Amino acid sequence: MIPSRSRFLPVRGLRYHLREWGEPGAPMIFMLHGWMDVSASFQFVVDALEAGWHVLAPDWRGFGQTEWCGDAYWFPDYLGDLDAILQVCSPALPVNLVGHSLGGNVACIYAGVRPARVARLVALDAFGLADSRPAQSPGRLEKWLNDLAQPVGFRSYPDPAALAARLQADNPRLSDDKARFLAAHLGEDDGQGSIRLAGDPAHRRVNPVLYRRAEALACWQRVTAPALWVEPDRPTLRHRLGVDDAAHAQARAAFRDLREVRVSDSGHNLHHDQPGEVARIIETFLGSKEP
Repeated sequence: MIPSRSRFLPVRGLRYHLREWGEPGAPMIFMLHGWMDVSASFQFVVDALEAGWHVLAPDWRGFGQTEWCGDAYWFPDYLGDLDAILQVCSPALPVNLVGHSLGGNVACIYAGVRPARVARLVALDAFGLADSRPAQSPGRLEKWLNDLAQPVGFRSYPDPAALAARLQADNPRLSDDKARFLAAHLGEDDGQGSIRLAGDPAHRRVNPVLYRRAEALACWQRVTAPALWVEPDRPTLRHRLGVDDAAHAQARAAFRDLREVRVSDSGHNLHHDQPGEVARIIETFLGSKEP
């Protein structure tokens, strides 16, 4: 296993955790994790990379070892955090962005908002959300207000082994060693002798801001970097979240230079299920190896 190291940066008033693999000076890849995940989640892909990369992966605000920020988390803040991190870590050169799920959506939007800052873009099962309707707004805001008045928390587990078992129940493809590794990084002491997920429970509250797919499309249309969407062979999560095939085709058409690859025998967490194949796909796309 390739060792990682941690550094902490002041980012927009928060103490941000940044995980790094490889040596400074090598070609860089920024890897952006998904919702209720942490930077260490990319360890299996990093282990399978063949070239000498400098990989940097933040824990998003309110996840992992990065500070919490109160009772609300807004999507544009991830863009602001990423922009600030890149100003520190790569102030002059455009970067390679690889993002999974939430992190992939952040990467795709950012690449349209700051097209000159992104050299190449890889989205791992990141396809946006289903469009919303204005009529949903009053009910969503009411639910958010009700949620704010109630305590929120994560389930506790007696030990890391119990959390590992839960991860395997959610994803039967996880081997015992991978589940143990992930549990060690996804879990933290809850202060009462048990383990809970390493994140702010406020993430569980409903988001009162409606998702407007037309706005995401407008950002994707501004992406100038070559883009790659890497997806599992079955779009189970996309369909469950209400993004139908027509909306998905419209999204693909929004990108100027988009390629797609499907990974067999994988689910939403394809970087866990098939890390070797995902690493090969990323390196081929980034140009370190011939296709």
